[in-house]
Amino acid sequence: MQTHAEYRLSHLDELEAESIHVFREVVAEFERPVLMFSGGKDSIVMLRLAEKAFHPARLPFPLLQVDTGLDFPEVLETRDRWVGRLGARLVVASVEEAIAKGVVVDDGKTSRNRMQTGTLLDAIESHGFTAAFGGGRRDEEKARAKERVYSHRDEFGQWDPKNQRPELWSLYNGRLHEGEHMRIFPLSNWTELDIWHYIAREQIEIPSIYFAHQRRVFERDGMLLTESPLNPCRPGEEAAERTVRFRTVGDLTLTGCVESEASTLDAIVEEISVARVTERGATRGDDRFSEAAMEDRKKEGYF
Repeated sequence: MQTHAEYRLSHLDELEAESIHVFREVVAEFERPVLMFSGGKDSIVMLRLAEKAFHPARLPFPLLQVDTGLDFPEVLETRDRWVGRLGARLVVASVEEAIAKGVVVDDGKTSRNRMQTGTLLDAIESHGFTAAFGGGRRDEEKARAKERVYSHRDEFGQWDPKNQRPELWSLYNGRLHEGEHMRIFPLSNWTELDIWHYIAREQIEIPSIYFAHQRRVFERDGMLLTESPLNPCRPGEEAAERTVRFRTVGDLTLTGCVESEASTLDAIVEEISVARVTERGATRGDDRFSEAAMEDRKKEGYF
């Protein structure tokens, strides 16, 4: 005889509950947290989870965007709508301003995307942030697979993969010394497919460029890049109109798109279900400098 109803959370509900727990733990433990918000799908899901974690109160921390000056307009428009709807405070750390202040050096060779590291570390130090939420997931890239939910950064903002703290039974060690801070990854255990299932379930607003659309693109280094005054064709390259969508967004000079007819959330979920390459591996040029490109940047302070 059954004496009580069987109650089990779905896979998405378990992930959601874990992420909300992380948000609440961090706010209870750290004095000045901040949420890094690019306007991309992962940071939007992270923001939605934060909204749920503290509803009906307003977010107890500001949002931080590191602006390369090379973001897709559709992403910035979506970012601003989310900020406006939640009444959140947005802090914009500009790479251009960091160059002007001498925080980072523009040598004419380094991409704006790689200059985000120094710009981010300067923003964290100047605002006194002690914990920064990031949307990284372990399935994205090899270096991110090594990282814990609480990722300790030393007084120089650097990450040491050999000196991470254990997280047995979801117990997190947030102790810091003067000048140190913690990166927090509430989506660590999510996959790209989980993200899309959650966006579909929650009907979350995301930038339109994640859906199939017509765009003038050209091929470079095995990727389809957007033709733009900020990213003109080089000799030998030729732009053409194609039906594409983006799996990830960032610096438009380095972020590729994929040919796709997936114009709805259901179609994207179906497409991602059979994908064999991660979104960063397929479309992020800044991860292709070397096998250890991401790990090297994370050790320097990249998110």
